[in-house]
Amino acid sequence: MAPDKSKQVNWVDELVAFLREQPAVTAVRIDPTSHSVAVATLGNVNVADFKARLAATIAGVEAQLAAKPSARAPAGYALRQEGGATVVGRETCVTAEKLWLWREMEWPDLEREEAHEHAHGHAEQEWKTLAVLATVCGAAGIAGAISGYLAPQLPWLARSFFVIGLITGAWDAAVDSWENLKRREIDIHFLMLAVAIGAIFIGAWGEAVLLLFLFSASGAMEEYALDRTQREVSALLKTAPKHATLIRPDGTEQDVPVEQLKLGSRLLVKPGEAFAADGVVVKGQSASDESALTGEATPVEKRTGDQVFSGTINLWGAIEFDVVRLPAESTLQKIIRLIQTAQKLKAPSERFTDKFGTGYTYAVIGGSFAMFLLWWLGFGLPAFTNTPEVRSAFYRAMTLMVVASPCALVLSIPSAILAAIAWGARHGVLFRGGAAIEKLADITAVALDKTGTLTTGELAVVGTESFPPGREREVLELAYALESKSQHPIARAIVRHAKAVGARSLELDEFQSLTGQGLRGKLGDVQLLLGRRELLETGPLAGWARRLPPAAAELSEVWVVGSDLVGRVLLKDQIRAESAGVLAELKRSGIRTIMLTGDRTHAAEAVAKEIGLDEVRAGLSPEDKVKAIMDIRASGRRVAMVGDGVNDAPSLAAADVSVAMGARGSDAALEQAEVILMHDRIENFLAAQRLSRRARAVIRQNLTISLGVVIVMVITTAAGAVPLAIGVAAHEGSTLVVCLNSLRLLFGRNR
Repeated sequence: MAPDKSKQVNWVDELVAFLREQPAVTAVRIDPTSHSVAVATLGNVNVADFKARLAATIAGVEAQLAAKPSARAPAGYALRQEGGATVVGRETCVTAEKLWLWREMEWPDLEREEAHEHAHGHAEQEWKTLAVLATVCGAAGIAGAISGYLAPQLPWLARSFFVIGLITGAWDAAVDSWENLKRREIDIHFLMLAVAIGAIFIGAWGEAVLLLFLFSASGAMEEYALDRTQREVSALLKTAPKHATLIRPDGTEQDVPVEQLKLGSRLLVKPGEAFAADGVVVKGQSASDESALTGEATPVEKRTGDQVFSGTINLWGAIEFDVVRLPAESTLQKIIRLIQTAQKLKAPSERFTDKFGTGYTYAVIGGSFAMFLLWWLGFGLPAFTNTPEVRSAFYRAMTLMVVASPCALVLSIPSAILAAIAWGARHGVLFRGGAAIEKLADITAVALDKTGTLTTGELAVVGTESFPPGREREVLELAYALESKSQHPIARAIVRHAKAVGARSLELDEFQSLTGQGLRGKLGDVQLLLGRRELLETGPLAGWARRLPPAAAELSEVWVVGSDLVGRVLLKDQIRAESAGVLAELKRSGIRTIMLTGDRTHAAEAVAKEIGLDEVRAGLSPEDKVKAIMDIRASGRRVAMVGDGVNDAPSLAAADVSVAMGARGSDAALEQAEVILMHDRIENFLAAQRLSRRARAVIRQNLTISLGVVIVMVITTAAGAVPLAIGVAAHEGSTLVVCLNSLRLLFGRNR
């Protein structure tokens, strides 16, 4: 059913009604694309008092906001756009607005899953209904043709079957056309009905049924393709847990809804259960099935300190983990929101086909009418009467209207884009709309951040040294004792390594954190210090410490000082195992690889040499990274930027295509990214680039097929050489081929 235009502007009235009920709130800012909402207040206000009312208001107007219909605010209120966000507020002066305190609120998820399940169920029912109608239409058409051949003396029998076929084949097109006509619009459905009715008038009942059969069959195929892409999101929604086992402070267990979880909540996950939120393992050992998020079929080992992700399945061991991200902000929910947003964003070429769709329909009708007059009045063909030797002008005009209809052309791009988005979602690559898919296929250079992108961003112990030599084990045990009390990334790396090698766990008698310097402890009568080299160089060992050998440029060091022992633990940011292979494959594809990092030159060059980068630019500030991106673009290359940190956000915005690492990515990086690689899998960038090339190839194939069929059939029809049945078959056949070709992206392998 078409939306009632009288109700489309109520979203402003709804927001104004909310403001009238809440005098403490001066404005509401909503961005339905990024699912962000904020309220402006004057002074301190208890937001809990109106949070539920705001959530209900936004849930009621969300669909209308996404469509952004034109609207005006009532007197006393103002409506304006701030980028992609809409702001509705009380009319006031600029000075007063500067005093507003904006508060970010949680986007309401009221009935979101139920609504999506309903939409998915509707899409599935839609293609099945169309398939049934098309089947009945086709069967009736065959029965009519057989009856006309076997019982020519009973023409009413054949015509009865044809009528059944016409009703079932035209049903969906008639419903859509009626809704469009009420809005004073026409589209391809109207064209098909017009041709079918025209064919009946000239006695071509069989051709009319054939047209409607193929049209309804192609419509069913289109809905089936859309349903298959929506299933990927539905599958993710179904993996989202509804309940979790909470471990209370007294050690007892309680089954609670996931909405009640808080940051720091400790949860128990038994074998076969799903993780209810993103978190960090604190007890137990197991493996998780993360295929729903990344497409990776191999189970991922989970031990103390490892991350777990909402919606993934715990395979064999009981695990306790602490919640680090609420379910509403989990990796799974990010994926779902990003996919839903991406499916609404159109590629540039898709927007182009949308623009000419209605105008082209009018042109086809006008052109067909003009050709009817030309054939009738100009060439003297009979207007409506067909003879064995000559087809009438009206017959030819109906055929021309069919073959010139842009069904396949309109479907060429969106069918491929949606299939590519769905394949990416199933394999850990999130595209924010079709534009990213099209642009990624054209890149000739890729710039990558080092830490967290080419490397894991997690330090690992690579060695221990003692002075005097021979007491390395003691150095590690003392560092383990001190760092076990800390949550610093270096501390986690040392504790993880010490446990792995079976180092003794020593109990300290005293412990103190020295802000900005290190740690201090006491083991028996021995005072211990742990920290940077500066701790040694400013104490009584300063002269001796200055003669100690420096660590290699790519290593970090932590010094441990005891009563008669000095030593250090050496750590290194680990290079992703897949980085070298990904870069090698990109280079084989003719894509130049460049590292942009703020790290030291020696450390950057060591990493670059190991993994085979073409170029390294080190010691860069965020501004320098932007300049580097602009320099690469000025050289004539189309560049993709891959990063994860806040400092990468400006360069991501400057690149032709922005790509963010999904798990470690900062909010700033994710906000700028057009492509997101879930679970920080750098190899997924290669998959995304290959997919974009395949999608571009499929789009070109679709356009070639659809345009080629239209051009060839229009020319041959104008020459009078095409029967209506052939025109119908060519037109609807090309639509079916386009849909099937696009589905190759969803079901095929991304080689």
